[in-house]
Amino acid sequence: MSTWILLRGLTRETRHWGRFPAILRDAVRTDSLLQLDLPGNGALVDQHAPAQVAAMVDFVRMAVSQSSVPGPYRVLAMSLGGMVATDWAQHYPDEIERLVLINTSMRPFSSMMQRLRPQAWPGLLGVALDWRSAPEAEAGIHRLTCNNPAGLADDLAAWVAIRESAPVSRANALRQLWAAARFDAGTTVPRCGTLILSSAADRLVNPVCSAGLAAAWGAAHLQHPWAGHDLPHDDPVWTSEAVGAWLPEIADATGNMF
Repeated sequence: MSTWILLRGLTRETRHWGRFPAILRDAVRTDSLLQLDLPGNGALVDQHAPAQVAAMVDFVRMAVSQSSVPGPYRVLAMSLGGMVATDWAQHYPDEIERLVLINTSMRPFSSMMQRLRPQAWPGLLGVALDWRSAPEAEAGIHRLTCNNPAGLADDLAAWVAIRESAPVSRANALRQLWAAARFDAGTTVPRCGTLILSSAADRLVNPVCSAGLAAAWGAAHLQHPWAGHDLPHDDPVWTSEAVGAWLPEIADATGNMF
């Protein structure tokens, strides 16, 4: 049975997946699911975040190796995590057999204005100014990334607790942002089966980024009609079922069992 690896995005950690991993585990029928933090986040909050995506890939590969979980792997990643997963699949194709990218963006497939919507800039500035105030910063992040208001109070209580227990430094956040801004996927198309998921109502990243990436790679692309940037938060069931339905389709196309 193949191992699924989950990677989050900018300044977020494994606890921010919420109930999504359990739902995904059922949808893809696996008991082997590994959630990893990027350096500077979560359990690794005291480490310096690399300023290059390639260095994040090196760290993730080392962490997977130390876990003793055999490959090849199936990677589901969003935002910055999607860039890390892409670079991993491009440079070490024998290690990745399936790739699911959620609301990610990268050069050369989209412009700066598409990768970070101008209308989101004031909200991001507000988060930066409130960085040391967990309630204010997390409320700002929720407004930018989530469109599902159900359980808002519970979300904020959980996110504030996460931030207070493992506060990401402003310097690490800037290094991650710098790494994301500079990442260029080039022209190499991942050899593995790839599914791209996006949110039509993403207020942070223009969904044309995902559409352009899918078109360039000839990858499958599904778009959620109302979710925000944090698609696994807003609709974990839809996200998981989309992955589960895609697996047999790509298996039929490649001849490999899912």
